[in-house]
Amino acid sequence: MKTFAITAAVAALTIGSAANANAPKLYEEQLAMEEEARILQQPIAGIYNSFWFDYRINVVETQEELYSDLRRASDIEDMRDAWEEYAHELRDNRMDYTREMAERGYRATVTGTVTFED
Repeated sequence: MKTFAITAAVAALTIGSAANANAPKLYEEQLAMEEEARILQQPIAGIYNSFWFDYRINVVETQEELYSDLRRASDIEDMRDAWEEYAHELRDNRMDYTREMAERGYRATVTGTVTFED
């Protein structure tokens, strides 16, 4: 049941994103998309524990809350607030999970690109 809920939420995100691909994005929405790209896809150290499942459930609930807030938005300020809260909650969810795992001795691996310019 949980897998279905996560899959349905991701599908809804994909459909919603495709429909608005050409629309200009708010600054808060751009920041939220950056946070969304940081959603962990695999558990830290490959350990599937209650912290991992709580994290994934929290991410889905945060996504559902965003859609609810956007549906109820009556003006641009409501939309900005919804996106800002979404980005903030995604970050908090990730930080809480990584902190819990760090307390148990597991560190998240950071991957990225380093660019040197003249």
